[in-house]
Amino acid sequence: MRIPRPAWAAGAALALLGSGIVYTATEASAFAATPKSTVINYLRSITGTSIVSGQHNKEPASNPGQYTAQVKAITGQYPGLWGGDMMFTSTDVANRQSVINQAKTEWANGSLVALTWHACSPTVGATCNFDGGVKTGITNAQFQEIVTGGTNLNNVWRSRMAAVVPYLKQLKDAGVPVLWRPFHEMNESWNWWGARPGANGGAKIYQQMRDYFDSQGLDNLIWVWNVQDNPAGGWANYYPGGNYVDVVSLDAWYKNYPSSSDYSQIQAIAAGKPIAIAEMGKVPTAALLNSQPKWTWFMIWSEQLRGNNTNAEIQTAYFLPRVLNQGEIRLG
Repeated sequence: MRIPRPAWAAGAALALLGSGIVYTATEASAFAATPKSTVINYLRSITGTSIVSGQHNKEPASNPGQYTAQVKAITGQYPGLWGGDMMFTSTDVANRQSVINQAKTEWANGSLVALTWHACSPTVGATCNFDGGVKTGITNAQFQEIVTGGTNLNNVWRSRMAAVVPYLKQLKDAGVPVLWRPFHEMNESWNWWGARPGANGGAKIYQQMRDYFDSQGLDNLIWVWNVQDNPAGGWANYYPGGNYVDVVSLDAWYKNYPSSSDYSQIQAIAAGKPIAIAEMGKVPTAALLNSQPKWTWFMIWSEQLRGNNTNAEIQTAYFLPRVLNQGEIRLG
């Protein structure tokens, strides 16, 4: 029988799951309407001592909690962070409301909310397949047209951004801060927005999105900048500047865990802002978190949860003293 940590006793409810005792969130650990500054300050406050557990939920949008449910089935815990996506295929884009509804539910239950957007290239239709639509190359001339106001591709891209505003606005109106991670893995070439260093590259399209969403009143978005652990380095060449970023994050895919040099490079770019492992396939170990204590959340990628980890590894990670699951995050 696995007994939850004593810290969970305050305001907690215990419920039986099979032969084990598990923690369940109560009203005391649920989240009310909250400004984004509260979440940012919380991430600062846990830096160096704790890390929030997270799980991504990719397509289909009609089932936006399926991988989070797998975590619960394996550990008896819900992750402290729920991850979703604004999607790209016609079926999933038509089900964006399901993603937003899930985000509201997860927040109300006491989990942080993170959203990614695998956006279709403005050179293809408003909905697309991943291959050839998101995972696709465009020319430098096309990219420059996208980021140049008044051009055809810029107008197309603005219409794509405008289409997600009403969904994000629902979360603003509900008082749900969103860890918003657009243009993820900006230093990679698999996506249409990536591998474009310098002021007129990835940094510019990121800045333009933030300026536009700010103009739409979306002050609930916590802007998460992201690169992959590409050994080529030079990640700062994609950074849009501290005024545009709230959290600096890394995806660990070239190797299971960030290296010490990865950790140092991210901290140097962040310059005191919170940092996070926004995607990874292997659950973290005690050794990793003890040696790299400043990460504020980790998020396991959808099918990698079971595909790349044993149940014992997942359970061990979720019960590490540093790891905060749903019900253990105190924002107030």
